[in-house]
Amino acid sequence: MQQNNGLDRNQIILFMLFSLIMMGAMFYFQPAPEEPTAASAQVSQTSQANMPAAMSNLNDSLKTAAISQVELKNEQLRLVVSTLGGQISTVELNEYKAYNKASDKNDKNLLLFDKNNSAYGFRFKDKTGKLLNTRDLVFTPKQNGNSVTMQASINGAVIEFIYTLQDKYTVDFNVRTQGLSKLVSGQNAEFVWDHSARQMEKGRSQEQTHTEFNYAFDNYGSFDYDGRTTMEETEETLNWIAIKQQFFTAVLEPQNGFTNSFGSQENIEEGEFLKKFNFSAQTAMSGGEFNQNFKWYFMPLDLKLLKEYGKNFDELLPLGWSFIGTMNRWFFMPMYNIIASWGLTAGWVIFLMTIIVKLILSPIMFKQHKLSAMMRVIRPEIDEVNAKYKDADPLKKQQEVMSVYRKAGVNQMAGCLPALVQIPIFYALFRFFPNFIDLRGQSFWFAKDLTAYDDVIKLPFEVPIFGWDHISIFALACTVVILIYTVMTSGNIQQPQQEGMPNMKVLMYIFPITFFFFLNTSSSGLSWYYFVSNALNIFIILAIKYLILDEKKIHAMIQENKTKAPKPEGKFQKRMREMMEQAQEQQKQQQKQTGKKK
Repeated sequence: MQQNNGLDRNQIILFMLFSLIMMGAMFYFQPAPEEPTAASAQVSQTSQANMPAAMSNLNDSLKTAAISQVELKNEQLRLVVSTLGGQISTVELNEYKAYNKASDKNDKNLLLFDKNNSAYGFRFKDKTGKLLNTRDLVFTPKQNGNSVTMQASINGAVIEFIYTLQDKYTVDFNVRTQGLSKLVSGQNAEFVWDHSARQMEKGRSQEQTHTEFNYAFDNYGSFDYDGRTTMEETEETLNWIAIKQQFFTAVLEPQNGFTNSFGSQENIEEGEFLKKFNFSAQTAMSGGEFNQNFKWYFMPLDLKLLKEYGKNFDELLPLGWSFIGTMNRWFFMPMYNIIASWGLTAGWVIFLMTIIVKLILSPIMFKQHKLSAMMRVIRPEIDEVNAKYKDADPLKKQQEVMSVYRKAGVNQMAGCLPALVQIPIFYALFRFFPNFIDLRGQSFWFAKDLTAYDDVIKLPFEVPIFGWDHISIFALACTVVILIYTVMTSGNIQQPQQEGMPNMKVLMYIFPITFFFFLNTSSSGLSWYYFVSNALNIFIILAIKYLILDEKKIHAMIQENKTKAPKPEGKFQKRMREMMEQAQEQQKQQQKQTGKKK
């Protein structure tokens, strides 16, 4: 199954380039909530001159009924149920606000459904093979507190949709029919849902990337998500289907599950909406009647809330797979919440998080910089080997270089460990910052929302290919600091000795520039974290170099190591040596064969 990995196309390209550069470097360089209101319901009648055409002679109520709307409201949700189709036409989350481009703030009503962007209903086949669609019917409402019953008649048959607004962002949706068996054939009803996801966050590209189908199956035990253009689940019974956005979701849970599920999604490049979704599935009838219970959930992607349902909803929050997700759930989120409980603003919470992570990684960083100092000390010997074997076979020269390292007790591969450790941390944070709802709308200095980019510097044009029209100050500052760090640490990078080999110093300087393009449309919280992280790296390097490590002692240690028997090769070193020897032997065989042919 093709899935969305949380990156847009440009970020995928840049992330791949970033990963290649890092791997190459390893081997060459070691707003306040509204006041609660009592649950209420009201009906407003709005006659419409042009009523959509229904199935001919099927909906008896079309002759006399006007289209009306029923409003249900509690602290968390405001719903409007339309008598046209008997469906929910408006869903507003009262405790949250959506991004307003005009004010550059989250101050718009947050509407998951509105302006006919979402329509759903059931389709049945009558005995002549024609389709009966509940979306074409006009229902008659009957309210009772926070519950409303929508009723429509079809040639003597009755269909009822019963909506009950509950706490915890939940709406009971029960369907009852009577006499439908006289009209329809077949054992299944088809549920159809068409939805256009409205943009609610500042970073359109980022939100669009996180807007997709999510669903559970295997009795809520399995979860999957799909960001491709089409989805097809003909063998699984879905326990719920969700259209998920960056921080909010609409979920429909059928009591008996959905079968033969099909879906499609299509990006909308500009305007109010991000993506267009179409979903259809079957749900069972019994004896020709359709009596099924459903639940709608219109909720924020808050991990604590999602866990309370016990239906695998917490998987809706894309914190990363396996170890990455575990790191976010059990380390970064709890750490953020603990520090935030001290009363600090979000930016300073991130600052302290960065320091804590650096302290945890400090033993690894110390080993890395100690290795760097050892490599500086033996650099003259390496240069001698390179000069001596300048015109020799490259593999032979590499073997001699490795021999110098081994006699000095320098394990080149030890320098890979810090980079390997930081890759999962980087990806965990890439998932954490744009998906942690506690950061949504939190400002810090010139960044108005730490889950989106800052765009104080606006460009009078769009950058080709990438399509952005701004420069993020946090991303720019992070790039500058990484460049400084690169200059300070690039002294041990060996220059290419053979023609055609890449200059790793040049690649290391290209990396921060590439990183800028990656960060410029990412969350400003991520850029701020990496700015602080790399600034701390600079101070740590200076402290280790001038206050902790003594290169004279290191030189004496290396000389002592040379008098001892070389340490046994590690498995990786042995494997590398054997591969080089095999390559050298193959090269000799090829040269012999070439000589014979001549």
